[in-house]
Amino acid sequence: MSFIPIFAEADPAWIAGAFAVGLTLAAGVAFLIEQIRSQGVKRRADEVLLQAQKDAENAKKQALLDAREEALRDREKLLKDVEQMRHEVREAERAVEKRESSVDNRQSQLDKRERTLENAQRKAVEATENYEKRRTILDKVLDEQREILLKVAGLDRNQAERLLLKRIDSDLAEEIGKRLVRHEQQLKEQLEARTREILTTAIQRYAAAHTADTTCSTIDLASDDLKGRIIGKEGRNIRAFEKATGVDVIVDDTPGVVVVSSFDAVRREVSKVAMQRLISDGRIHPARIEEVVAEVREGLEEHIKELGKKAARDADVGKLHEKLIDLLGRLKFRTSYSQNVLQHSVEVALLAGVLAGELGLDEALARRCGLLHDIGKALDQEMEGGHPKIGADVAERCGENEIVLHAISGHHDDIRVDHIYTVLVAAADAISASRPGARRETLEKYVNRLKDLEQLCCEFDGVETAYAIQAGREVRVIADASKTSDKSAQKLSYDIAKSIEERLTYPGEIRVTVMRELRAVEYAR
Repeated sequence: MSFIPIFAEADPAWIAGAFAVGLTLAAGVAFLIEQIRSQGVKRRADEVLLQAQKDAENAKKQALLDAREEALRDREKLLKDVEQMRHEVREAERAVEKRESSVDNRQSQLDKRERTLENAQRKAVEATENYEKRRTILDKVLDEQREILLKVAGLDRNQAERLLLKRIDSDLAEEIGKRLVRHEQQLKEQLEARTREILTTAIQRYAAAHTADTTCSTIDLASDDLKGRIIGKEGRNIRAFEKATGVDVIVDDTPGVVVVSSFDAVRREVSKVAMQRLISDGRIHPARIEEVVAEVREGLEEHIKELGKKAARDADVGKLHEKLIDLLGRLKFRTSYSQNVLQHSVEVALLAGVLAGELGLDEALARRCGLLHDIGKALDQEMEGGHPKIGADVAERCGENEIVLHAISGHHDDIRVDHIYTVLVAAADAISASRPGARRETLEKYVNRLKDLEQLCCEFDGVETAYAIQAGREVRVIADASKTSDKSAQKLSYDIAKSIEERLTYPGEIRVTVMRELRAVEYAR
């Protein structure tokens, strides 16, 4: 069935009315749908709002619970802090109570002392009053006795006072003199004992081997055939060597050795090393000799610096100026009474340090003074003046302090001694020089020194004879008993010692012993 024909055949008014009814129905249906939808949205909104209110209530309750828990925790913490503060307050109160108790006890003691002091003052006042009363009475009695004595003696007051004071002065002078002599003797004995102890300790703590240097050096040869090569054709090699080194070369009949001789130890060392190199190299001719000597001389400068640094390390003196280190190394090639000056300087430094330690002084400063005390001997052949002054000038230019400069200048008593370290260096210098084997003299000089010592002693009136013993370190003087007494013998020994100091040169010290000899001779017939 088809609707088109029906509509086609229907009345247009009917169609319009039907269309209007349809529209109305559609609008009503739409309205109903919109009402239903709005009611559902409202209901849903109410449900969401209700749920939000419930959630808000729950969050509020949870926040209240959290706030209460936080408040409880804060309260507990606050209670703990309050309890801690209360404990500290109680401890402070106890400490205050103890201090108050201590203060009370101290106050009570002070009160007792004050009462005791008041009693003592009162007794002192009473004693003073009694003393004044007795003094007044005694003065009256003394005045009466003095008047009686003056009448009996027939002297006035001034004469009696002068006579009494003179007698008192005489008695006191004799007594004071005796006491001074006794105390001086006791002090001298104590100082000598302490000095011996310190020096003995220093010597025992530092012991060094001593070898005396000479003016000759021997060089060993593998065979005597090398002597001819050293001499060269018509002696040209040995002349070239002596000219280049400045030493004397001695080639004699002694098997297996060649001797180089010179008073300059640096030249002697250069020649010795150069000769050893030439012998080991085998090429010995004038050109090679000059080349080797130049090389050895250049290398010796570095060797000198190493010797200076080693000496500074051995003496433990710290940092030194480069110039002083070079001069110390050159002391290796200087001798004093055949004693090596560098070895002597190191020994003096160590001995001075030990002595300073025994006396409670600065050991490092004492060692520095001792090491540099003979530094001028490295230059005294090139400059005018004695080695103490030369050494002090060089050390001053190198920045050394006043104490070190004074020790260098005054260790031989050339200036007035103002520092204790100068005395220590002089003592250490004497110890090092007077050690057995430290220094060596020729036999002729040794015999002449002993002879001069004995002759000087015999020049004094009352001396019969004198004997030098202990290698010249002691002289025994035999005095005539008829011309000398015990007191004059003491003065005689003093005069001889002073004369030796002024007229003779000697290492160390010399002991002078004067003995009176009385011979009684009788014959039985």
